[in-house]
Amino acid sequence: MQIGQKYLITPDNWFFAPDRENYHAAFGTVHAVVDSEMALGLKTNRNSTNWYVVIGDMIIAGCQIHYAMRADRFNPKPSQAVEIDHDGKRLVTENAITRIYNADASGLTAYVGIDQRSDKRE
Repeated sequence: MQIGQKYLITPDNWFFAPDRENYHAAFGTVHAVVDSEMALGLKTNRNSTNWYVVIGDMIIAGCQIHYAMRADRFNPKPSQAVEIDHDGKRLVTENAITRIYNADASGLTAYVGIDQRSDKRE
């Protein structure tokens, strides 16, 4: 990953954002890729992930990242229609919101105890 570039990251699991919605992907500027000590303030053991991605206002554990792709933008509109099979019938519904979280929208950056300009600990 290139620091300062925008990415669309799809983690293995859904997550809740501050707006109380759940999402299955995050879009934003990658500010750092850090170890567990910088992200959590403690060193994890060998059974835990040891790297994290700081993207916009959130931190994603490296072990949760399923896909990551460079993207300058994303479509914030929800998909028009979703087909769901239920009780032998195909139902068509519309999504109320997109399931991609815009991690840059708040204007905040997740703090991980590093100087963003030099990538050194404070």
